[in-house]
Amino acid sequence: MIRILRGAAPEPNLREAARYAGVKGDPAQILPLLEDCKKELLPALSPVACYDIFDICAGESLDLGFAKVKSRALCKNLAGCKKIALFAATVGAGADRVILKYRALSPSRALFLDALASAAAESWCDEVNAEIVAQFKGGRPRFSCGYGDLDITLQRDIFAALSVTKNIGVTLSDDCFMTPVKSVTAIIGLYDD
Repeated sequence: MIRILRGAAPEPNLREAARYAGVKGDPAQILPLLEDCKKELLPALSPVACYDIFDICAGESLDLGFAKVKSRALCKNLAGCKKIALFAATVGAGADRVILKYRALSPSRALFLDALASAAAESWCDEVNAEIVAQFKGGRPRFSCGYGDLDITLQRDIFAALSVTKNIGVTLSDDCFMTPVKSVTAIIGLYDD
């Protein structure tokens, strides 16, 4: 059964945002700018996620319950798990609109808003991950398409399995990129016993 989660605007980690923006060393000098950008970004965020639980079976290919894949990296990550949580999460289209607004007005501000939105999406995914794993006896780190040898085209199966567009409004392009941009799909290995 697909479950929907909604949350308050997640607090982006400013140091992570600085790293995403390419700031090297101590980001202390740009923290005031990031704080200012954060004030504009947070009201535009509307975090939502959907997820479902699937039984898995390892064999010649890994049967995830919604698709079969060949990925050594994912197999290694899921070692010892008999179930997975499959989720899709987004901080919403508002982040895209704020970033787009500043691309023409102030490209440097757009860069920092983009980095903050990425950090906010990661914070939201951490919240979703924690809520899902709390229902079980623990879990493995989340694993996303395009990481390691897990093909990004698995996104198509994820979107179908979770009815992502219907449930949370995220769309998938022909080349498997999501809109809104600050959206994530992931697989979490779960310990059930």
